[in-house]
Amino acid sequence: MGFIIKVPEPRGVPMQQSIRNLFFHVPMWFGMMILFGVSLIYAIKYLRNPQLKYDFYSLEYIRTGVVFGLLGITTGAIWANYQWGAFWSGDAKQNGAAIAMLIYLAYFVLRGSLNEDEKKARIGAVYNVFAFFMLFPTLWILPRLVESLHPGGEGSEGNPGLNPEDSSPIMKAVFWPAVIGWTLLGVWITTLRIRIQIEKEKRFANA
Repeated sequence: MGFIIKVPEPRGVPMQQSIRNLFFHVPMWFGMMILFGVSLIYAIKYLRNPQLKYDFYSLEYIRTGVVFGLLGITTGAIWANYQWGAFWSGDAKQNGAAIAMLIYLAYFVLRGSLNEDEKKARIGAVYNVFAFFMLFPTLWILPRLVESLHPGGEGSEGNPGLNPEDSSPIMKAVFWPAVIGWTLLGVWITTLRIRIQIEKEKRFANA
């Protein structure tokens, strides 16, 4: 006589095939944080040694980071529709992510309101430092202090997608290379944009 072992389902709605989004949604956010971190380094470099190339590098890394952030919100909303029944439910994590993106989008508005390149670079660098450190309360701290459907929130009722006890070795073997892959893709896109802009500057100078 054989034995039947019943494996309990994770808390919340079973993910089923929607778990595949784990390899897109979360690695995009990892990549976004890294890209914003690189941008912060160049902003600090500019404040210590005002060279416009540092400001230019900082700006381009923010551009790519924002794209990744918006894609992260989009894929998260699609996932939320399957798991929570709505694209946007006002969850603390969703609201925090939206606030973080608005802060970074305001960076471009601020730069666009200034005419002098040096003033634009200096004020932009200072704002960049502020924007980066605002990521921690909006994405990591505040959502953990309130009830949230999203994994990681206090009293979370969602699926603990990143809980080591619920992630299989096969999932981890795909997830972490996906994080590296998305990050390298973001760096590659940014370096391409930088090279294109440098070539444009050279042609403009030689014209």
